Parts: sequence; C-alpha cells; structure tokens
Amino acid sequence: MGDLTKEDFDKSLRVRKIRNGTVIDHISPGNALNVLKIVGITGKEGMIISIAMNVSSGKSELKDVVKIENKELAPEEINRIALISPNASINIIRNYDIVQKFKVVLEEKIEGVIRCRNPNCITNGKEHVDSLFKIEKSDPVSLRCVYCERIMAYDDITQQF
Repeated sequence: MGDLTKEDFDKSLRVRKIRNGTVIDHISPGNALNVLKIVGITGKEGMIISIAMNVSSGKSELKDVVKIENKELAPEEINRIALISPNASINIIRNYDIVQKFKVVLEEKIEGVIRCRNPNCITNGKEHVDSLFKIEKSDPVSLRCVYCERIMAYDDITQQF
C-alpha cells in the first residue's frame, strides 16, 4: 500500500484488472491520449478504455497507462507507439493473466504514419506518394524525411495526433 493508510487505500479509486485486452504501460507522461490516437482508437468503438495519466512509477518519476479491454493490438499498431513513447511496454492479457509482454520497437523506417511538415515535399503533392522517414534520433524521437531531408522533431510528430 506504500504511503497510504488502510483507510486511504480503501477510499482510493483503483483501476481494476482487465480480463482480456492490452495494457500499454510506461507511456511518456502526458501522452496517453496521443497513444490512443496513433493506434486509431477514438473512444467511439464501444471498447472499455481506462487511462491513468501522470501517475507515479517505480522506474521513472511519472508515467501514463492505458488499458484497452477486449482488443489485442497488432504489431504494426504497437510499434507506432514508439514514435511518441519509445520506452512503452505492452502487456497482452487473456483471462486476467499476462500472456505476452514486450517493449515497443522503433523501426528503422516509418512509412505512411505521419506527414512531412515540408509543404513542398513530394509526399504532399498531387501524386500519391506515402511519407517515408528514417530515424534521426531515438529519445526523444526525431525523424528525417527520405524525400526532402526535412527533420521532424518530437513536437512536430506529436502535433499530428
């Protein structure tokens, strides 16, 4: 119970365990809503979603946590999370047990997830060309457009979600 008395603990709001779904833990503080956006969850899908933001963590000072009931995220959804929270971890839950646990992976190339900020980039033209970025720096993440060489800083990335 940490620093809480039994009475305080009994009165506190606790997020319950989920039977099946995905828990995204160790999200950079203040980015839980961005994580939901990057994996395409709006809240209108009917899933139960629990969000804890800026909570204490034993590993770092603060973190966010997202619990998505009855949905297991696909690998391509999971690895997008690394763009805004490269230290996040994923727990796949089945029947209240963790059946898979892993860290997000920042892939070498990011294709079609975000748009280049350069209005003159070929990816923003009339022809359909998917954006393609290489990792410039990993923490905080910054990307370099393969086509126009424009650097996308962390703030440029998070503003798109």
